[in-house]
Amino acid sequence: MTCTLLLIDDHSLIRAGIRAMINDIPGFSVIGEADDGAALSELALQLQPDIILLDISMKHTNGLDALRQLLLMRPQSKVLILSMHTDPELIMRALKGGAHGYLLKDTSIIELEQALRALLHGERYISPAIAHTVINQALGGTLPANVTTQRQHNLTARQLEILRLIVRGKSTREIANGLDLSIKTVETHRAQIMKRLQIYDIAGLVLYCVRERIISLDD
Repeated sequence: MTCTLLLIDDHSLIRAGIRAMINDIPGFSVIGEADDGAALSELALQLQPDIILLDISMKHTNGLDALRQLLLMRPQSKVLILSMHTDPELIMRALKGGAHGYLLKDTSIIELEQALRALLHGERYISPAIAHTVINQALGGTLPANVTTQRQHNLTARQLEILRLIVRGKSTREIANGLDLSIKTVETHRAQIMKRLQIYDIAGLVLYCVRERIISLDD
């Protein structure tokens, strides 16, 4: 079954680039586009997409205002913010405002697929490049919904090694090449790590690693 996407961004080149990447990801399809947040609610009601990729900064109605309207009219759709902004306050406003994920526009196709699949399975996704920002905000105040707190673990040395690489933003292929493992082996370890920790999104894994001192904010 195909997961349907709605793409909202006021830059046509950005939309074209994201659409091209999505076309290469099995099981996902862009069914609509718009260049302004004002059209979001109407399009969402008309097309009923599973996931909406939404920019924050647009010429007329900005993404955060459009997000608030969307939650009232089409709460079933998951929203993935796609932005160049790394400002901590803006990121937290988006997450607390109802966004299910936050991804930077210079993302790779691998990370885009990870984010889309996370949202599809009811999880949240935060780009590893801004995960420290979320952690710093979370440690100083209220955690965003679904970001996991401290847990006990029983991970092997190999799994801890792979976990550190995951939270630093390394792809499965990069981890496999760096550790001289097969991709399938790394995927198995990744699944076992998440199952043991009961954490199924990158933001939760990063926060867990910081609180357990598996990594530091300076890593």
